[in-house]
Amino acid sequence: MGVTPCGNTRTRTARRTKSHWLAAAELGLISSTFSTIVSQLFAARIGRDASVDWMTVAAIPARDWAISAEPSWSAILAGIAFHQWADFSWAMVFFGLLGRWTAELRPLTILMLALPWAVFSSATEWFVLVPLLPFWQPLFTLQQPYWIGLLVHGASAFMYPLFAWLRWPPGEAPESDARFGKVRLSGSLAIVIALAGITLLSSLGRELPWIGRDKVSDQTYIRHMTAHHAQGIELARLGIKRAQDPDLRSLAMLMVASQTGENRIFDNWWQSWFDTAMPGCSAEERSDMPGYLTSVQMQQVSAASPDQFDALFVEMMTLHHKGAVKMADQQWRSDGDPRLRIMAHAIRHEQQGEIALMQGAAGIAAVTAAFRNMFADNVN
Repeated sequence: MGVTPCGNTRTRTARRTKSHWLAAAELGLISSTFSTIVSQLFAARIGRDASVDWMTVAAIPARDWAISAEPSWSAILAGIAFHQWADFSWAMVFFGLLGRWTAELRPLTILMLALPWAVFSSATEWFVLVPLLPFWQPLFTLQQPYWIGLLVHGASAFMYPLFAWLRWPPGEAPESDARFGKVRLSGSLAIVIALAGITLLSSLGRELPWIGRDKVSDQTYIRHMTAHHAQGIELARLGIKRAQDPDLRSLAMLMVASQTGENRIFDNWWQSWFDTAMPGCSAEERSDMPGYLTSVQMQQVSAASPDQFDALFVEMMTLHHKGAVKMADQQWRSDGDPRLRIMAHAIRHEQQGEIALMQGAAGIAAVTAAFRNMFADNVN
């Protein structure tokens, strides 16, 4: 008789909880929205142009339709929607499909599992689902280093402990779960408000202060990469206008969008950190930059016949990208401001990836190249 009441209590308790699928769906909406907001607000803090990143995400299902030299609102919204669908799906897998094992976990246990899950889910997308099956889209993996996806998935997984509260109908959650959930929501709101405040200050020219060790070196890198990007944009615009291969035209559009966004960030950082206009590069500095094309080389591309243009464009853009990779690799290994170094790592990865895309990399070859590009300069 002593066992029956306990069993009945467990039954009544189980009946009071929602379907774990419904709770998983609610959690998925919350976690995906939180990661979207955090990604949007945090991107520029580490040298990312969020609009270009959303456009790249949109290109996973939408292919070349999403790519333009200036990210369109339709592509940005499509990228956000696709990202939220993916984040929502991972929450449904964790708490719905795997609910037999995860639905009853305590908040702290979920918290301990959240980061490994973020590593697993982001790696599965970056290594398999996007570049191989089902999407077969090498652009995302070659253009964005893995850690960007990890940060996004980490932001989403940060909200997973809320499930222990959401699985109960309103007002029926145990006090400890309800308290934990409310604290989690309050903390998440505080993060969003803090990031929004930093973003607002940045828009007013008050970025977080420069914290590097060698100001002259960082200033030189920003000036040189800005000038290098400016020529890259000029060359890429020729590709948009004259390339015969539609895939090459789309890639040239992505180059313009990426490097234009990066130059905006360089300019914002310079104005905020050094409180002065950015000096231009001298002719001597330009000639000394690795991969900076001469006026004769630029004229050769501009004057190339239609049947010769694509091959010459790829040759010159590859040379130009190799120079940018070398410059970014040196900055990544420097004592500069951590944000500049993180951005340099992304540029090194991105431009090596674009070289691979110009050479037609896809499938396993694209994944292998992208993985290697995260760790080294593989083109110089």
